Amino acid sequence: MAVVSWKEILLLTGLVLGCYWNSLSCGFVFDDVSAILDNKDLRPSTPLCNLFLNDFWGTPMAEERSHKSYRPLTVLTFRLNYLFSELSAASYHLFNVVLHAIVCLLFLRVCRLFLEKTSSLVAALLFAVHPIHTEAVTGVVGRAELLSSIFLLAAFLAYTKSTGVDHSIVWSPIALTVVLVAAATLCKEQGITVVGICCVHEVFVAQGFTLPMLLDTLRQVLQGKVGFPYALLQTLLKLIVLVISTLLLVIVRVQIIQSQLPVFTRFDNPAAVSPTPTRQMTFNYLLPVNAWLLLNPSELCCDWTMGTIPLVESLLDRRNLATLAFYAFLGLLSYYSLRYKHNSGKTVIMALSLIVLPFVPASNLFFPVGFVVAERVLYVPSMGFCVLVAHGFRIVSQKGHLQKISWLTIGVLLTTHAVKTFYRNMDWQSEYTLFTSSLKVNKNNAKLWNNVGHALENQNNYAKALQYFLQATRVQPDDIGAHMNVGRTYKNLNKSKEAEDSYLVAKSLMPQIIPGKKYATRVAPNHLNVYINLANLIRANESRLEEADQLYRQAISMRPDFKQAYISRGELLLKMNKLTEARDAYLRALELDRTNADLWYNLAIVNIEMKDPSGALKNFNQALELSPRHKLALFNSALLMQESGEPKLWPEANRRFLTYVEEEPDDANGYFNLGMLAMDASENVAAERWMRKAIGLQAGFRSALFNLALLYSQSKRETDALPVLDELLHHHPEHVKGLILKGDILMNHKKDTRGAKACFEQILHMDPANVQGKHNLCVVYFEEHDLPRAERCLEETLALAPNEEYVRRHLSIVRGKMAAMSAAGQPPASLEEATDEVPGVAKEGRGANVVTRGAEDEKNVRKSSTESLEGDGPNQSESLDGSQSNKRTKD
Repeated sequence: MAVVSWKEILLLTGLVLGCYWNSLSCGFVFDDVSAILDNKDLRPSTPLCNLFLNDFWGTPMAEERSHKSYRPLTVLTFRLNYLFSELSAASYHLFNVVLHAIVCLLFLRVCRLFLEKTSSLVAALLFAVHPIHTEAVTGVVGRAELLSSIFLLAAFLAYTKSTGVDHSIVWSPIALTVVLVAAATLCKEQGITVVGICCVHEVFVAQGFTLPMLLDTLRQVLQGKVGFPYALLQTLLKLIVLVISTLLLVIVRVQIIQSQLPVFTRFDNPAAVSPTPTRQMTFNYLLPVNAWLLLNPSELCCDWTMGTIPLVESLLDRRNLATLAFYAFLGLLSYYSLRYKHNSGKTVIMALSLIVLPFVPASNLFFPVGFVVAERVLYVPSMGFCVLVAHGFRIVSQKGHLQKISWLTIGVLLTTHAVKTFYRNMDWQSEYTLFTSSLKVNKNNAKLWNNVGHALENQNNYAKALQYFLQATRVQPDDIGAHMNVGRTYKNLNKSKEAEDSYLVAKSLMPQIIPGKKYATRVAPNHLNVYINLANLIRANESRLEEADQLYRQAISMRPDFKQAYISRGELLLKMNKLTEARDAYLRALELDRTNADLWYNLAIVNIEMKDPSGALKNFNQALELSPRHKLALFNSALLMQESGEPKLWPEANRRFLTYVEEEPDDANGYFNLGMLAMDASENVAAERWMRKAIGLQAGFRSALFNLALLYSQSKRETDALPVLDELLHHHPEHVKGLILKGDILMNHKKDTRGAKACFEQILHMDPANVQGKHNLCVVYFEEHDLPRAERCLEETLALAPNEEYVRRHLSIVRGKMAAMSAAGQPPASLEEATDEVPGVAKEGRGANVVTRGAEDEKNVRKSSTESLEGDGPNQSESLDGSQSNKRTKD
């Protein structure tokens, strides 16, 4: 076997980089979103063992909605990517390009086993540039194909060394083969098919049997005319070891998926649910469709589901001729390769084994899969195709008069394929470019129209997205998801009536509920979201809350394991103040998924509403144990600790707020609450720093401005407090406590009774019954030596608050002062010497204690999931009522 030279390595690597370097600028698109962006198994906070418990998309294998695609080694490489570059798409694409180059080099090494040097290089070059590979290489999820192919080729190469020079069995390569087969299977399921390739190689290449020879030998053995040849016994022994190992892998794989095949809808694979013979004719027609993609990859599409390929429903359908032609050609190649004992036949049989065997699991012929055609599953079969092309090139080029034409043809083929691959990569720049390019190829796939709509929706271009969603409903009128998309877009356009109508259409397409009937096996979980979306829409109307609850319960009756229905219903019940039922809904959801941090968080919110802070803190902690950087749990648990009044909890609350601001560095609420904690601990310097940070992030932050002014006032820095209060009142001129504090500072420290009077009069203009403002204005009158007016003012205040002892006492003091001055024969309005007593008395009613109560009201805000996910506006930053009313649970 000729080795691969450095020149060939550089040539192949350079060609791969030349074709795929522009893929480094592509983002995460299509299935990458679920496999990378939404997959928690990539995060370092997720236990490593979860990779071996969940499917490729991060869903537990035990769940019915799991895709059952078990590829932990592939997910492990994604996790390594995340470790080094988090969600930088370029590093993921670079990794894929490097893997493709490795596959090309291994493939060249394999080709050298049954092709001569030049034609094997031609096969490897064609494989390197073939446009059908863009989905596997440029699409990040295609890494499963790349990794599986590496181990598949390595396993095959290892197996070819299992025969010694004296034709004895060498067991170490066989053991290595078994390990590599297991690794290939853990990258993608089709990796196990390399065992069949090894068997074909052993029988028809290594042992040199032809099919007639093999049948004749078996016939003579069975008739007792001859014994088993020693070479055949060795072959059987090796194959038995391989087959037993394969069976063990299959058994383990079946155990992992718990003997359940994934559930697909008729939209994923329409032929799978079609009757006989439509199903068989359609699935067989897909074979020439895939072959044509290898022969002519000019029109490539990322999604071939739904109506892309119409069903073959009649024997008279002309497409059946393509199926017959395909099988005839495949039969001729098989006959040629299996009947005659020559090197060309060995090359063809190995090419056919590379084409057929790896494709069998995705062919739909033996069990349905979740797609009609998928270009990335042709990655390994294309190896056999490239071998056939290179072998044909060798045969033609040996004919002298055709040599130049053959070289010219192969040169043009490689050039056009390389250019097509380069430009095809650009389609994967974004979801919009990918799906719009696919619509140029196929306009009968509603899923593509939906996906373009989703891409526009992500750009907040709802009007244009609506056009694509509506077109999807026209292409596939019974597509529940398309009608749901229309409804959601109408909702985003604030057209509630149209949104509800669209959701009702989608709901009408769902199977009707029959008491006692289990629907879990034939109702897609995402379709059940129509009940959730419709309920979420109508519950905005307070008069329709019960109707919304009925929809949630309908969804649960159709799928008792529908976790999202329990979560949404729990939120609704919380809104309806049915706290016990809300708690039960969340507990039921936790029975289905105890590893969901959001559920523990929502349960904690219910505990708070039920006045159970210890239970709330326990559940917050459970959420943080599952997701240590869960932003809502960090914020609200820290707030709960802060509100508990227990100083021993403050250090942990401070740590959680600090972690929160690391996650949300632009959220002023986190810094504000750090400032409040510092104020509670009398750490005034830190409190000032945090408050200033909060105000810098959110201009006009009412609570931060007020409490910073209060901090200055309590620290004897009244001069610093006044500019802060001016800023507060500029943004919030109706802020009563700010006016009270400003009036207090102006009167007691600036001796500006006119300014103080303006503050208190403004309060009374807004709220004539405000006792604090009224009382403090009375004190101003006293400071102005207008004792009769002060008396009348205090009488009016006492009428407003007859139970306020300090008002009654102050009125008594003023009357006593007036009586004393009258007895002395002095005018009541000019008693300057009496003013020393009253300010001290006045502070009892409007001084530090009054303002502190206001500060306590202004103090904290419990963040809802909506605030954390969508950002806080000025009106979401604080609440005068302790902010208990704005708690909401996460959807």
